[in-house]
Amino acid sequence: KPFFNDFFFLLSSQYKFRDLTIEELKNVSKTYPNFTFSMNTYTFKDGSQKDLLNFSGTVPVKYGDFYNIPIHLWILDSHPFAPPICFLKPTVNMAISVGKHVDAHGRIYLPYLQNWSHPKSTVIGLIKEMIAKFEEELPLYSLSSSEAARQSELLSYIAKITAGETDTKSKTKLGGGKNEGCFNKITVVGAGDLGIACVLAVAAKGAADKVVLLDLSEGTAKGGTMDLEIFALPNVEISKDFSASADSKVVVLTVNSLGNAQTYLDVIQSNVDLFRGIIPAISHYSQNTVLLVASHPVEVMTYVSWKLSAFPKSRVIGVGANLDTERFQYILTNLLKAEALAKDAWIIGEQGEDKVLSWTSCNLAANQMEAMASRNSREKVANRAMEVLKGKGQRSWSVGLSVADLTDSILKDKRKVHSVSTLAKGCCNINSEVFLSLPCVLGTNGVIEMVKLEEDPLVQEKLQSGAGSIHDLQQQLKL
Repeated sequence: KPFFNDFFFLLSSQYKFRDLTIEELKNVSKTYPNFTFSMNTYTFKDGSQKDLLNFSGTVPVKYGDFYNIPIHLWILDSHPFAPPICFLKPTVNMAISVGKHVDAHGRIYLPYLQNWSHPKSTVIGLIKEMIAKFEEELPLYSLSSSEAARQSELLSYIAKITAGETDTKSKTKLGGGKNEGCFNKITVVGAGDLGIACVLAVAAKGAADKVVLLDLSEGTAKGGTMDLEIFALPNVEISKDFSASADSKVVVLTVNSLGNAQTYLDVIQSNVDLFRGIIPAISHYSQNTVLLVASHPVEVMTYVSWKLSAFPKSRVIGVGANLDTERFQYILTNLLKAEALAKDAWIIGEQGEDKVLSWTSCNLAANQMEAMASRNSREKVANRAMEVLKGKGQRSWSVGLSVADLTDSILKDKRKVHSVSTLAKGCCNINSEVFLSLPCVLGTNGVIEMVKLEEDPLVQEKLQSGAGSIHDLQQQLKL
């Protein structure tokens, strides 16, 4: 068709493989004549923009009856060597059914996209797999007339996302304003043992006016969730609907995938895939919330939450080494009677076996000899405390108490220092975007400032090594 050649003649400098792209789009137009083509500006997550070819249309899906599912595909300028970016494009009387292939923004994720490889992979092949997956799990459902009005507001947000915009500063709220003002609401995502432990600990702490447990498991309430319903706690709500989390001041993420992954990388990738369907919905309903990540591995999943939410780094934190630090300081103060040391002692770095001991005070003595003696004494006591700490595991209830401690500091704007997972880039000569536990002052908006650590080459070396390992792992993930 002359249209394709004329259309791309003006854009030959943008599309590296113009002829291949034209040929493929001719095939798409022939197979799906209802598709319309246009050029629009796409804004990527990092804020960069490009004028890209995109097309919209419907694909037939048999799910009992036949349904025409509206989709919107963006063709990257490196096509066909890079896969398209795919979205659903629901009408005003449709709602997105979040699942393993579609997130709350309508972004479509398929194995075909992850394994894209030219010339084996084509847009026609992609659409065929899309149809097959949608026939297994329909991605849209019809709204009643009363729901449609509410949905129109959500659609305006989705339209921005499909246009490449990520305006998380928008003040639009879907909750009708019922939770505005000083109402302190916390949502815990995940109804496993850790999620329930967090709900109980947060409720016992008394910092929140309302605690929502978002149960994403399939089927009816089971186990601990059923018990929570039976022995109804005041101000605790259990829901399977993301909208129940609207206007939360803090959202605690406790979910972990229980798939059949074979390798450690597969386990993490499975968690990433799970978060792709959760974080966009949470960040939409609570656009000013603080995300508190307790899922494993906490450093990587905090990074994933930050990337998927597009929140400022200050409002995405991991539970990190808060529990270990609180235990360590308690041991120093109460068992070893070294209270003066405890206030400056911190467990930092990675959660688990690779944790690092550091200090925030370097004024040990007036002269070098006294300083050396004082440092040796300090290290002996610290080593004894670390030995005691080694015998302490991290059970669900203990992590739940740690989460309650962190949420209390955030909701009450305590400006208390905690060792939490935060973006470590720029600290200790770390140049990569990784999250590590570091002493941070917490308040209403999350991390207010990072507390300066004592300069210790060995500590810096350990942190840099940990950051390198985490960064290498993150580079292998498909976000």
